Amino acid sequence: MIEILFFLLIINFIHGIGTWKLYFLSGNKSWQSFVPIYNILILLSIINRPWWWIFIIFMPGINIIILPVIWVELSRSFKKNSYTDTTLSIISLGFYNYYLNYFSKPEYVIDRDVNPKSSNGEWTSSIIFAVIAATFVHTYFMQPYTIPTSSLEKSLLVGDFLFVSKFHYGARVPMTTVGAPMVHDTIPFTKRKSYFNKEQLAIIAELPYFRLPGLQKIKRNEIVCFNWPVDTMVNMFYTDKKYYKPIDKKTNYVKRAVGIAGDTLEVINGYVYINGEKNQLPDRAKLQFSYLVQPKKNKFNQKVMINNYDITDRFGPINNDYTYKFMGIGEESLEKLNNHTNVKWIKKDTLPKGFRDSSVFPQNLSYDWNNDFYGPIYIPKRNSIIEITKENLPLYKRVIEVYENNNISVNGDKILINGIETNKYKFKQDYYWLMGDNRGNSQDSRSWGFVPFDHVVGKPVFKWLSIDYNAKGFEKIRWDRMFTTVHGEGKPKSYFIHFIILIIVWNIYSFLRSKFKK
Repeated sequence: MIEILFFLLIINFIHGIGTWKLYFLSGNKSWQSFVPIYNILILLSIINRPWWWIFIIFMPGINIIILPVIWVELSRSFKKNSYTDTTLSIISLGFYNYYLNYFSKPEYVIDRDVNPKSSNGEWTSSIIFAVIAATFVHTYFMQPYTIPTSSLEKSLLVGDFLFVSKFHYGARVPMTTVGAPMVHDTIPFTKRKSYFNKEQLAIIAELPYFRLPGLQKIKRNEIVCFNWPVDTMVNMFYTDKKYYKPIDKKTNYVKRAVGIAGDTLEVINGYVYINGEKNQLPDRAKLQFSYLVQPKKNKFNQKVMINNYDITDRFGPINNDYTYKFMGIGEESLEKLNNHTNVKWIKKDTLPKGFRDSSVFPQNLSYDWNNDFYGPIYIPKRNSIIEITKENLPLYKRVIEVYENNNISVNGDKILINGIETNKYKFKQDYYWLMGDNRGNSQDSRSWGFVPFDHVVGKPVFKWLSIDYNAKGFEKIRWDRMFTTVHGEGKPKSYFIHFIILIIVWNIYSFLRSKFKK
């Protein structure tokens, strides 16, 4: 934090020595160019822009768009209006103003008209401020998201397009300072990173974590969008090596918060138990498990499985006897499939209690856990204190070291945190246990452990489109899922017709309004 403040003071000084003459020529005092924050207010008055622009300038994620605008506006305030002047202001990162300040004879334009002088200028101005507005909404209010995997079927299907609310849990201020607007970790169609990290820009690339106040806390069993804690890939579909990624540029995941801070969680035969009681999911949540199914003779047809049995996850034979493995079958579908004339037997595909799966968290020989029988495990709560032992250290080592930035070491029977021997630890933030409803086909907290609150993106609230990639033509769109809410009780209700009616009414109103004005 101190380094960032020091860097900002240096930037402020660079601004002052590069613009003091311009401040003077505009009727202000030269020394005002060196006073932090106040100099920005004066600068906005020089370029004839409103004072509230200062909030945009200091808003991470948006300021990278507005700064080039200010550089250009300053040069135009001193009669530098050509395309060359504009280009030099941008490509020089504002240092073109040094030329104006020291090597030219600038003439200040009082009460400059800031309206574009041409149609091209008007288009450019409109596009810039449209991008600023869209970036603001995307960063602090609502973010679009696409469901890429089947881990939350039947609540969320592959091909669902969501709006994720940033304000429910509090919008997280962007931690990455330099990056392309409205894209995540990669620039579309390029496989190139969309941002600079601290390995490239040591001091200014990443800001400390900060979150605006939210409307609510995460409730048990809510569906949550978050950054994958162990992500080191370019994006979730492509990687050729390991990458360091800032928190807000890690891959976005969506899972259900089956365990919240302060809970003790255990998985028994695939079912979650919280504080000793079986977790009761909302009625919209439909658990699915993996099953082995032996047909009598015929192969299973994918289209029939989808249309007649609502089995949407992948399946296929796994041996020469054509035993099928279904990655996800719900309770209702299972009952119907048991009555299928071609089914010889069905067996739930689970691992026995005590069988150690080396892929599950904490990936330690002392824990004989698997996806079906897991825990019990305490989910850390902010300011809660637990006893740290060599036995439970594997569970909380990543939390203490990676998520809460401590140095931890073991010397014999002694545990040292930041060089101090201790047997207790106080957690700095809340943590969550996030799992998919498709228990046999979900990479979730059973694989990587706890999800810190600073990794939380927001709350999915609305499905605005749903595409079935296996269908063709008009059936490709799942019309019954369009404009439906994510949470709630009962069968999701579509508001698509309401939306269409609203658009029609608005267009009629706009037409009549313009007609009567004439």
